Amino acid sequence: MIQRIQSVFLLLLALCMLSLVALPLWHKLDGLTHQELTMTAFGFDAANMPAPHTNAPVWLIAVLALASAAVAAYEIFQFRRRFTQLKLGMLNLLLLVATFGAAFYFSNQGEAALAPKLEGQFQPAFYLPTLGLMLNLLANRFIRRDEQLVRSADRLR
Repeated sequence: MIQRIQSVFLLLLALCMLSLVALPLWHKLDGLTHQELTMTAFGFDAANMPAPHTNAPVWLIAVLALASAAVAAYEIFQFRRRFTQLKLGMLNLLLLVATFGAAFYFSNQGEAALAPKLEGQFQPAFYLPTLGLMLNLLANRFIRRDEQLVRSADRLR
């Protein structure tokens, strides 16, 4: 049944990952030279400066986030197969951790590209994989609860 609470959590997870792709993750501003560097899920955007010379494949963040959103959306419609849902939830856990790790790694590379003594600021979208992890864990918890309910009903028959 699609109206279960875990379906809501999975839908919110997919929306979080899609919004991560659209919003900036990290931003750094050099007050003296007025140079700005912003990291999105697809790459670095430089203002008032030449493009940063990092050969980092930042688009990997977008690929991981979109894969996580796709897995969550597919997981919603696997409501008849709870074990498959749990396996997809574990896969999504790995994708979310990889997304967060890639965002952190590439933001550290951006730190070195512009005035290393100044610190950049993480934008709210940087924390969306953490929210996604919590939503994924809640969805898995309720999927397990449904499975236990079905098993207890089978024992009574």
